[in-house]
Amino acid sequence: MNEILNLSRRDVLKTSALMGAGFILGFFIPSPKPLWAAPGQSAGNFAPNAFIRIGSDGGVTLIINKSEMGQGVYTSLPMLVAEELEVDWSTVRIEPAPVDPVYNHTQWGPVQGTGGSTSVRSEWHRLRQAGATAREMLIMAAAGRWQADRKECLAASGFVIHTPSQRKLSYGQLAEKAAQMSPPQNVPLKAPQDFKIIGKSMRRLDTPEKVAGKAVFGIDFQALGLLTALIARPPVFGGRVKSFDATKAKGIPGVQEVFLIDSGVAVVAEGFWAAQQGREALEISWDEGPLAALSTPELHSQYAALAKTPGMAARKVGNSEEALARASKRLKAEYEVPYLAHACMEPMNCVADLREESCDIWVGTQSQTADRNAAARIVGLKPEQVKIHTTFLGGGFGRRANPQSDFVSEAAQVAKAIRKPVKVIWTREDDMKGGFYRPMWYDRISAGLDGKGNITAWEHTLVGQSILAGTPYEGMMREGIDETSVEGAKDLPYQIPNIRVELHSPKTGVPVLWWRSVGHSHTAFVVESFFDEVAHAGGKDPFEFRRELLTKHPRHRRVLELAAQKAGWGRRLLKGRGRGLALHESFGSFVAQVAEVSLTPAGKVRVHRVVCAIDCGLTVNPDTIKAQMESGIVFGLSAALYGQITFKNGRVEQGNFDDYSMLHLDEMPRVDVHIVPSQEPLGGVGEPGVPPVAPAVANAVFQAAGIRVRRLPLQPALLEALKKKGG
Repeated sequence: MNEILNLSRRDVLKTSALMGAGFILGFFIPSPKPLWAAPGQSAGNFAPNAFIRIGSDGGVTLIINKSEMGQGVYTSLPMLVAEELEVDWSTVRIEPAPVDPVYNHTQWGPVQGTGGSTSVRSEWHRLRQAGATAREMLIMAAAGRWQADRKECLAASGFVIHTPSQRKLSYGQLAEKAAQMSPPQNVPLKAPQDFKIIGKSMRRLDTPEKVAGKAVFGIDFQALGLLTALIARPPVFGGRVKSFDATKAKGIPGVQEVFLIDSGVAVVAEGFWAAQQGREALEISWDEGPLAALSTPELHSQYAALAKTPGMAARKVGNSEEALARASKRLKAEYEVPYLAHACMEPMNCVADLREESCDIWVGTQSQTADRNAAARIVGLKPEQVKIHTTFLGGGFGRRANPQSDFVSEAAQVAKAIRKPVKVIWTREDDMKGGFYRPMWYDRISAGLDGKGNITAWEHTLVGQSILAGTPYEGMMREGIDETSVEGAKDLPYQIPNIRVELHSPKTGVPVLWWRSVGHSHTAFVVESFFDEVAHAGGKDPFEFRRELLTKHPRHRRVLELAAQKAGWGRRLLKGRGRGLALHESFGSFVAQVAEVSLTPAGKVRVHRVVCAIDCGLTVNPDTIKAQMESGIVFGLSAALYGQITFKNGRVEQGNFDDYSMLHLDEMPRVDVHIVPSQEPLGGVGEPGVPPVAPAVANAVFQAAGIRVRRLPLQPALLEALKKKGG
């Protein structure tokens, strides 16, 4: 494994002396006002940054402070630096950042992390400024060596060129001299029309390692003497160990130690297989706690009852009650979506190596600061004594951005107990049955139409758990309809004169967490599916109906029109097929999708094609945008068709991909992605492709089969509806 450097601010200041003929850039850049500030820290402070290292060989190493989990930040973020640095792309190397305030998120306050489709947006200015400042220092170094006017020098492809004489020096040749210079302030950035890299499709820098099998994910990490630990956790959330007998477990060859930690019983062994056999041999008596009788049907009943009662007011426009009373036609519907697992391809894992005065942790994480601090508290060290080495992530989707730092905390506890390097591994069943979930939701919704089929009123009651009640994230689970949502989504973009939205946030004891696209994954399905119902009830074309109500929202309207045009909306389809569309704004981006589906004789949904249009503002890497839309559509389709976590006798019923299905290769539709040219501010792309696909498919099913599916996952709900229809 390549060494992962951990640079503190002190290390940054020492690096140029230690490296000799090299150049590392460290400087202050203003950050945007954070969402919150730590005690004693005022929002909007300057933060030191160290992102660039140039060696005497001309190699350019960029230290990246975001986690790479397949979304492409190890390419898109270097593009921001390289654009302004004027560097040869083939010389760029990447290195994950250590945990240090210089790498804190520019929008989240004093934390380092990855999520919310913010990676490029949050670093757009800071990394470009880093590149521009370094470029200017190299030009100044060359001008000084030549005793030339700085205005006669320019940078290109890793060289500084003296234009009158055409002399040139490589960045490597200039690195030592540049390291002795003071960084200039407020170096101008390029105008978009001058971009050479940003906006172009660039090859991914992490692809060669992954194709060659050299990329190190957390679960891949190995070291001499590394032990493996599995944890026996309660079968019911909120349960605890009453007693355990480890006699049989200790008799398994390779098992070294068995002991109690906060989350259960740890079995430490010389390898995974021995640890698993040892765990299976444990005899444990559990106190299952207050959720021992938890069941999904009972939760549905509770939610349905709550939906009929007044909730917390989330939005009010006009007088929906009076408008519904006057309506020529009224529609009512109940929508349901289940708990969902993150189902990362790489299960949770963490390596911890605790020594007397330090602790090294190798982990695929989205929350470096939180995980570092949690580990430090557990092992009794200062935070700066704990080093997080961020590996590649085999999927994150929010699961690896856990405020409780569960899998890191377990590794720290085990390492503290045994004082040996240890890797804690969660099996897929461990995470599926005992992890965190996208909340279950129940929605009760009504709309009123006038005599011409125009919508006059909208009432909506939502019931579902809040991810983090009492925190800035609480609004996430009503994104897309609530004017207080964290992402600032413009609620219902459609012009409706009378709206009322109410919310219930029951506490069930089931651990919930952000899941790719967070609350948008639920509200987009409900809103866009019911809007389709309203359009049909009013005798309107679903596309034209939406389009007419978006005159004040041109970006929504633009993607809607583009998706419809590219999908051939209105053209005749093959017999038995149907088209459906959906539109949603999330994370600063606007996405419309049109799905084309059919039903097999057995009632199975076959999605043939998905056309996606996105306006994400200025684009960095078009290939990344297309890949993320395709990825989001696959992710969303898996959940829409098959995904659900259910409870019986307090236990999660699903355990692996045999009963928590993913979209299979032969089920993958053709996906066409179209990017709207835009000069608007950057939006996110990691998550916005997910929300529209479920309603687009459900609306297409209605057109193909005349059956309105209001419950996810769609496939079993459709089969149930077909059975009732046939009976």
